Amino acid sequence: MVQFLIKYVLAPLLRLLWRPRVLGADRVPVTGPVILAANHRAAVDTAFIPLVTPRPVAFLGKAEYFTGRGVKGRLMARFLTALGYVPVDRGNVKAGLAALDAGRTVLRAGGAFGIYPEGTRSLDGRLHRGHTGVASLALSTGAVVVPVALTGTERVQPVGRRFPRIAPVQVRFGTPLEFSRYEGLEGSPAIRRAVTDEIMDAIAELSGQVYVDSYHRRPTDGRAAA
Repeated sequence: MVQFLIKYVLAPLLRLLWRPRVLGADRVPVTGPVILAANHRAAVDTAFIPLVTPRPVAFLGKAEYFTGRGVKGRLMARFLTALGYVPVDRGNVKAGLAALDAGRTVLRAGGAFGIYPEGTRSLDGRLHRGHTGVASLALSTGAVVVPVALTGTERVQPVGRRFPRIAPVQVRFGTPLEFSRYEGLEGSPAIRRAVTDEIMDAIAELSGQVYVDSYHRRPTDGRAAA
């Protein structure tokens, strides 16, 4: 029932309201493991990407969202599961490893996994240096990587705004990248960095954002929480 409501009620409603412009969706392989590596402009990015991608996409979700009590908690867990969210505990020192393990599980099952290599939302509009987890996933699973650029979602839900507003949105998919030439070299930090930089270059070209070769620091006030 939840999946029916999402597919036939919620998704068409979102398309009707925001009418996102989609470019290159046919570049996403319809079968096999694929990583959708996107820039991150707003919390609603994780809603728009699955909305316009021609196959289900799994994203990470905070584990506490799946463990709520009562009817409301159970409904939230079912809703997020139907959307393709994968629970992961982000509140401990092993959160990064848990996230990668969750991604590998999805990819080794032949699924599509969405990831933001920057690690957090960009609050200054620029594209920041990517973390190498995306490379680790691609190299360890053999998944192809499709770069994705979102434009306009930062106006749909600006920082500090609780509810989204209507604004033009564009989602652009790039040419799939494959890294079979590095097979067996996942353990090399230099290779992981080279793969990540290639992915970030592709995202920058699609998005038109200014690239900054430094990691985006998370604000201490929680403004970048997604």
